[in-house]
Amino acid sequence: MRAHQLEEHLRGLRLFGMLETLEVRLAQATAGELGYVELIEVLCQDEATRRDAAGLERRLRAAHFEQACAIEDFDFSYNPTIPAHKIRDLATLRFVEAGESVILHGPVGVGKSMVAQALGHGACRRGHGVLFTKTSRLLADLAGGHADHSFATRLRRFAKPAVLILDDFAMRDFTLAQADDLYELVTDRAGRSTIFTANRSAPDWYSLFPNPVVAESILDRVVNGAHHIHMDGKSYRPMKRPGAPVAS
Repeated sequence: MRAHQLEEHLRGLRLFGMLETLEVRLAQATAGELGYVELIEVLCQDEATRRDAAGLERRLRAAHFEQACAIEDFDFSYNPTIPAHKIRDLATLRFVEAGESVILHGPVGVGKSMVAQALGHGACRRGHGVLFTKTSRLLADLAGGHADHSFATRLRRFAKPAVLILDDFAMRDFTLAQADDLYELVTDRAGRSTIFTANRSAPDWYSLFPNPVVAESILDRVVNGAHHIHMDGKSYRPMKRPGAPVAS
């Protein structure tokens, strides 16, 4: 079979990883560097590598991260009080396999969102579906579902990923409708991991819900069994407020 015929077959079978490296691999085989079995093996490896890379790209796109980062990029030395060992342990992603949640809480600017997204990036690299969203955006999206009768579809979008990252949780009081929507979300996500970033620790969340029974129903599922990480220290963000002193 001529090379161009083989290329047509590979293209028809959508084996683009093999197609991309075929010329090089055939040259290696012609030069005696690869035997017949080895040629097939390396072509299969090329295809698997391409598919893995394409899958990761799709997962990262679907996650809607605000920044690309990894735990290795985080400067723990800037804030030595941040429990680096606990965060590195979370980076093993055992909590995802166990379907456990993570609560990162502390003041503004200490890197909660970056750590959450870094954990999400790691989950994407392991093949897990991830979605990052501001909590206010999620609540607005679900509220829109009530208006156009698409609530069930919208809820599935947030319930489906193996890891959901809710950034800026518990910023303000929840309405009755928002509390009900959160209850539906938390219930549908049973057995899946959710990462929360918040300025308040979990015990302070209860007062934000208008109905204490609903609050208990939601937070019992969220708080119990979650990994609670307190992040404190100096802000990583540059001082950009009007009148703020220039950092030396």
